[in-house]
Amino acid sequence: MHIVIMGCGRVGSALAQTLEQQGHTVAVIDRDPTSFRRLGSSFGGRRVTGIGFDQDTLREAGIEEAGAFAAVSSGDNSNIIAARVAREMFGVENVAARIYDPRRAEVYQRLGIPTVATVRWTADQMLRRLLPAGAEPLWRDPTGGVQLAEVHTSAAWVGHKISRLQEETGVRVAFVTRLGEAILPSSQTVLQEGDLVHVMMRTDEVHKVEAAFAKGPEEEGGH
Repeated sequence: MHIVIMGCGRVGSALAQTLEQQGHTVAVIDRDPTSFRRLGSSFGGRRVTGIGFDQDTLREAGIEEAGAFAAVSSGDNSNIIAARVAREMFGVENVAARIYDPRRAEVYQRLGIPTVATVRWTADQMLRRLLPAGAEPLWRDPTGGVQLAEVHTSAAWVGHKISRLQEETGVRVAFVTRLGEAILPSSQTVLQEGDLVHVMMRTDEVHKVEAAFAKGPEEEGGH
């Protein structure tokens, strides 16, 4: 596949080198020609100096035959404009934009542009380890009505089946991370200590679900 990358910073250059090593052809766009030094002398792809959302620059980078486009410059607005031009004007199927402002990321996600809010994601992962209570959203559908989230689960659920957790909290357990490995649980899967539970739930029910996960199972006969 031919892939066009806008932005030759640390992320863009690493992405370009990795994709080329995997056998793809790559073109990198950056307005600063000195940034291409990051690619190293072994990089065989195109280096295009210009503005990443300029149509002529994109054509020079081979956007018309590209199967994917990544906008990873340091500017949120440039990234989203370039991503929309790649998708809407050139019909590129796989498009992703790097966004620093998480509030913007949600808006763009609803426009159908997959976004990676890098700084926010890193901060969220750190907070998850420091403050494990509550729910941490990992994905939202374009309408914002349904989300996939990792929900802090009380130790009181350890030893109980996933099916009971689903029944009492009204969620769908998507997967469980156990000892660093993701597993797809069956209704018979029993929760173990240290499991990270990832669930699909309605966004308007997050607080209710958090409370049920934190409380533990209902007393037997208490339904």
